Amino acid sequence: MSKPLQLTLGLLKPDIFANPVFLDLALARIRAQSHMRIRQATIVQWSPEQAADFYAEHHGKFFYQRLCDYMLSGPFQALVLEGPEVIRDWRALIGPTHPIRARIRQPHTLRAEFGLTDTRNSFHGSDSPANARHEIRKFFPDFIFPKDLE
Repeated sequence: MSKPLQLTLGLLKPDIFANPVFLDLALARIRAQSHMRIRQATIVQWSPEQAADFYAEHHGKFFYQRLCDYMLSGPFQALVLEGPEVIRDWRALIGPTHPIRARIRQPHTLRAEFGLTDTRNSFHGSDSPANARHEIRKFFPDFIFPKDLE
């Protein structure tokens, strides 16, 4: 029996988006995954209000302003990814939040290869089906969610 379809939001953040060679390499790695596919993509340049809204859960934390400033530093790419376990698979592909830890523990992940710091870590992935739906709506307000979605 096949697993139900999942969707997740993937972000290719400003640092990797600004480097066409790294961006192409990362997108090639994503496309090479047989168990996930890019369903929709868009290029985004946030306003300060959009960054504050997306990262509202981190407001008041020591890294909040640094994170918002980073995401406002340039355009980035938002992806809707789909697959039977795409939330787990995407997070496994991007690796740990901290690129230094990723280089030690999971050196073949995207953050290990392309991430710079814990803030400038190049990628984002939703952590649950509910958050994926919520986050996809922020970037793709007209996205039609499939009926057979987990």
